[in-house]
Amino acid sequence: MKFGIFYELQLPRPWVAGDELKLYQNALSQMELADRLGYDHAWVVEHHFLEEYSHSPSPESFLAAASQRTKNIRLGHGILQLTTNHPARVAERVAVLDLLSNGRCEFGMGESASITELTPFGRDMETKKEVFEEAVQAIFPMFKDAGSEHHGKYFDIPLRNVVPKPVQKPHPPLWMACSQLPTIERAGRHGFGALGFQFVSADAAHAWVHAYYNAMTKRLHKLADYEINPNMALVSFFMCAKTDEEARARADGATFFQFALRFYGTSQNRQRPAPYTVNMWDEYNKWKRDNPEAQEAALRGGLIGSPETIRRKLKRFQSSHIDQVILLNQAGKNSHEHICESLELFGREVMPEFQNDPAQAAWKQGVMRGEIKLEEIDTEAFTDRYGKLAINVAPAKAAAG
Repeated sequence: MKFGIFYELQLPRPWVAGDELKLYQNALSQMELADRLGYDHAWVVEHHFLEEYSHSPSPESFLAAASQRTKNIRLGHGILQLTTNHPARVAERVAVLDLLSNGRCEFGMGESASITELTPFGRDMETKKEVFEEAVQAIFPMFKDAGSEHHGKYFDIPLRNVVPKPVQKPHPPLWMACSQLPTIERAGRHGFGALGFQFVSADAAHAWVHAYYNAMTKRLHKLADYEINPNMALVSFFMCAKTDEEARARADGATFFQFALRFYGTSQNRQRPAPYTVNMWDEYNKWKRDNPEAQEAALRGGLIGSPETIRRKLKRFQSSHIDQVILLNQAGKNSHEHICESLELFGREVMPEFQNDPAQAAWKQGVMRGEIKLEEIDTEAFTDRYGKLAINVAPAKAAAG
């Protein structure tokens, strides 16, 4: 099992001068620490205009800086939005990061799930899947040692040689964002690694792992000429401390993260209110005051606890054949000091036990070769993203305009 760290670069209000500078510099220091401790991956999102939830519109810049301050940790786009970026610019950015990092780039792709992000770039919810798939078709010929051209519905690109080319051949490993559970099967069908959120039960994990690998081995439909990446990675809320109580006290940001997702998740097309009209941190604290039991329950989920508690939870992931667990530590107002202490404690007392897992490698090899046949499981019973410990919030106020 591999372990990654995950960054939305959240910054709840109130904002004061220097907050974003501190946010970015602390995150880079955390990546340096994770690299020294032997973590495998660092993942950074791309989001636009999402106040408080994510101040990360330029992951390629952040990861390029990280590439010069780290040596071994792989640097993942988790993800680049193919709907809001031109295919040639995507290919260029991926290649440059791969060169700067000496071949450590991971190429995650996604669509965006909000008209707040899509509309300013001339995209919409109805066509974003088509745009994504056409962008994939346009991008991968650009990595080859030749010129390429693309003439489609959404992109018309004349014959050009996109330079530079990535270090990794034919291209860095490919991933797809799976914010909705059915997308996991779609990622498998297209041959992409799946970047999803933690399942609510071991049965759900079992079902979706089967759906993913069966789609890849039985119903593979590549969108272009690329190398498949059979890997399932799950993002989980994370805070490791000496005791469960201390970890929960330090992990308030995990509940803020969930609250922000749910607060906007029920609004039409996940549209956000107009800028500066909602203070998400204030809304969150109102919810906490009114729902103390729900707050406590939410902190019992994820990988939040002592080394022994997290070790016990990780064994469930291991038995489900998850390839990578991505730890979401930077959330809400979680402090830099607590994030670093959490990474250190987990890296020292838990991670080494799970990192070398020859049984998982053998299982995956058997599945991909067809030597291990996986049951076709109906996933309809496992579509709950949140589970009984998840928080419930009122929908966001109607967005302006």
